[in-house]
Amino acid sequence: MPLQCQQSPVLAGSVALAALGALLLYLGEPSGYGKYTGSPMPTATRLPARAAWFLQELPSFVVPAGILVGQPRALFGPPETVLLGLFCAHYFHRTFVYSFLTRGRPFPVVLLFKGFVFCMGNGLLQGYCLTYCAEYPAEWYTDIRFSLGVFLFILGMGINIHSDYILRRLRKPGEIIYKIPQGGLFAYVSGANFLGEIIEWIGFALASWSLPALAFAFFSFCFLGLRAFHHHRFYLKIFEDYPKSRKALIPFIF
Repeated sequence: MPLQCQQSPVLAGSVALAALGALLLYLGEPSGYGKYTGSPMPTATRLPARAAWFLQELPSFVVPAGILVGQPRALFGPPETVLLGLFCAHYFHRTFVYSFLTRGRPFPVVLLFKGFVFCMGNGLLQGYCLTYCAEYPAEWYTDIRFSLGVFLFILGMGINIHSDYILRRLRKPGEIIYKIPQGGLFAYVSGANFLGEIIEWIGFALASWSLPALAFAFFSFCFLGLRAFHHHRFYLKIFEDYPKSRKALIPFIF
């Protein structure tokens, strides 16, 4: 094992993260935002989507970035620093780019609070493990796990960003109707944006070869995979001409 991270809080956090993912999968219900918000809610209990996504994602960037800045290391130095930099790059985009471009529905405050706590905890878990527990060998940059993992991370991030771009272009400002996504991986799956992010975190887990990263990849698969499944079922229900060959998450399979 190139990474030793056996402190009890890290192990407990990793187990809790994986258990949360398994619980979500077991319950089988998507998180109640977007098209799954449910019954109309009082305005006071909701925030505009842009503000909500910004506040929710912010700790996932600020916490590990703060840990990273506080270390006397060059950004392109040890593998653990580069890996934490990739984590911060994803959440920089989610916080400062995605949140200001999104056109989603008003976001329930209670879910925002839960998401904020989760992002803070996960950012701390990943940042602490890579910064204070990582012991990678000098040749880790040439290890196939690192190379393939970084490739998958960049590939997944590209798919995720491109898919979000396609979704944003479906509606004109002010429109609330649903349309069938077309282009990119949407030709094969209903949850192309979710697939991209899942690939990202699988790549991150492979490149870092750490228990917290593996737990987060598993959680992401459960949370986003479940959402992709419900999106797919929703599209099939409201569109009679929805492509029958399109799968929910994994092309040609599921």
